[in-house]
Amino acid sequence: MGATELILVRHGESAGNVAATRAGREGAERIDLPWRDPDVPLSPDGEQQAAALGRWIAGLPAKELPDSVWCSPYLRARQTAELAGLAGLTGGMRVDERLRDRELGILDLLTSAGVAARYPEEAERRSWLGKFAYRPPGGESWADVALRLRSVFRDLDDEEDGKRVAVVCHDAVILLIRYVLERMSEQELLDTAAANSVRNGSVTRLVRPTGTGPWKLHTFNSVLHLQDSGAPVTEHAGETDDIHPR
Repeated sequence: MGATELILVRHGESAGNVAATRAGREGAERIDLPWRDPDVPLSPDGEQQAAALGRWIAGLPAKELPDSVWCSPYLRARQTAELAGLAGLTGGMRVDERLRDRELGILDLLTSAGVAARYPEEAERRSWLGKFAYRPPGGESWADVALRLRSVFRDLDDEEDGKRVAVVCHDAVILLIRYVLERMSEQELLDTAAANSVRNGSVTRLVRPTGTGPWKLHTFNSVLHLQDSGAPVTEHAGETDDIHPR
């Protein structure tokens, strides 16, 4: 047996999301941020999204409430969980480094234009290998992230038998959780990623009532709770063809 439901939450809009979108719009080569990636905080809109998430969770029927939360160690994810009240769940909050965002190595803080200008050989290698297999020097491929996620969910099943668990993390991580748990093919994952940008503060639910076997998608990328609360809905693509803005 294992967990019966996962409530996957992308963190609220971060200061990095805002800076990356601005840099891309202006054609800049580098994203202007004073923080390390793990220390990037929520934006004011992101704080509103986290609060709206908390109101939605508080209004769920008892039988639908998460029992515990597993969270990325990055500040923007922890702030989202805390502002939403998830850290106060009976089962507590477990911070797990395997839920961190994808690491980009030498391409960190570069826009697509910056990668093309400063590391044209990497842009070419990325184009040749494709999104799933490409690993920037010092960073991770999507396949690398999927590998660490497999071990997370083995542990989660052992520790959360029969429970509903909220998981607060990052956009590419949510897509790769779906890839692992729904047993997608690589092409199904890439098609899903191409068609959808996981929105800030959105909820994706996976269910498995028996606690065994493959997971089934119940809800993907929903922001109805934000709209109902009047919170801003923001969409910052976490992965472009060459770079992962924070």
